[in-house]
Amino acid sequence: MKYVRISHNSGLKVSVLCLGTWYLPRSNTKDSFGIYEVDVDGTKRLLKKVIDAGINFIDTANRYHGAVAPVPLTHVGYVEKLLGKLLKELNVDRESLVIATKVGGDMASWPNGTGLSRKHVMWQIRESLSRLQMSYVDIYYAHRFDPETPKREVMSTFNDLVRMGLVRYIGMSNIPAPDLVEYQMIADEYGYEPITVLQYRYNWLDRSIESDIIPVAKRFGMGLAVYSPLAQGLLTGKYVDVKTGKWVIPPGSRGEISEGLRTMFTDENLKKLIKFVEFAQSKGVTPTQLAIAWILKKSEEFNTPIIPIIGATKENHIDEAVEALKVNLTSDDMKALDEISKQS
Repeated sequence: MKYVRISHNSGLKVSVLCLGTWYLPRSNTKDSFGIYEVDVDGTKRLLKKVIDAGINFIDTANRYHGAVAPVPLTHVGYVEKLLGKLLKELNVDRESLVIATKVGGDMASWPNGTGLSRKHVMWQIRESLSRLQMSYVDIYYAHRFDPETPKREVMSTFNDLVRMGLVRYIGMSNIPAPDLVEYQMIADEYGYEPITVLQYRYNWLDRSIESDIIPVAKRFGMGLAVYSPLAQGLLTGKYVDVKTGKWVIPPGSRGEISEGLRTMFTDENLKKLIKFVEFAQSKGVTPTQLAIAWILKKSEEFNTPIIPIIGATKENHIDEAVEALKVNLTSDDMKALDEISKQS
C-alpha cells in the first residue's frame, strides 16, 4: 500500500485508497420495514481484508445504512454503529485508522433535525461518536450546502469541534465552488482551522469538478477524497454486455436499488463504456483497475492529492483495487481515454 499526505495544508497521511461504506455486503433477508439488511459477517470479513491490505482510510456518514437508498429516518446511523462494533471486534488500534464521517443531512423530522446549524452539528457529532464508539473522528465533513445557516456560524462551529478534540480535520462535500471559497476565506479571516479535505463525485465519466472544485483545492492546498470513482459500478463493466452491446443488471447489484444509477443507462454512456472496457482489455487490466489508475494519474497531473473512495461488497473487490496501484498509465493512454470520453 502507498500513503500520501491527504492535502498540502496538513500533515495527515492516508492510504491512496479509501474504503467507502455507502453500500456494504447485502443480506438476502429483509427487516420488519421490508428493507434489505446488511450482511454483518460479510462486512466484518471485508473490513479485515481492507485493514490487512494496509488501507487505513475509512469513509462513512451519519445517514448511511449500507443496503438501501434513499435512507429513511428509521434506518439512518446504522453504518456508523456497525463500523464501531466491528472495528472493536477486530481489535484494531484506533490510532492506526483515519475515520471520516459527515453531518448535514436529515436525521430527525423536527426543525433542527437537519442542516449545518451549531445546534444540529453539536448534536450530531456526539451521536456519531457514540455510534462509532470513538472519542473523536479524524475528518468531519459538511455533507451538503446549507443556505439557511450563516457561513461564519458553520466555520466557527467546525473550528470549535477541532478545539474540543472531537474532530481532527475539517472537510466539505458537494458544496458549490463559490460558497466553498467563501467558507475558506472566513476561516482565513478569523483564524479558524482550514478546510483540509473535499469530497465530491469524480470519475472518468463525470469530470465536472475539474472546472471549478479542483482549482479551489489547488488554490488553498486542499486534498480530495472522491466518491463514485467507478461511477456507481458502471466503470467495472458489469452492467455492459460488450458482445450484444446492451445494458444488463446483475442480481444483487447496486443497479437493483439505485434509481440514480439506472438513469445513467443511456445510449451515449453505453458506447463509451464498451470502448472503455475494450481499452482496459488491451492494457491487460480490468475496467475497475483502469478507472482507479486513471484517477491516481489525474492526481499526479493536477499535483493535488485525489484519493478514490472505493466501494466493495466482496473481498476480491479489495484485491482488484489494490492491484490497480501497479497500473502505470502513460500520457498517450490518458489522451486516448480523453478522446473516448468526448465521443457521443
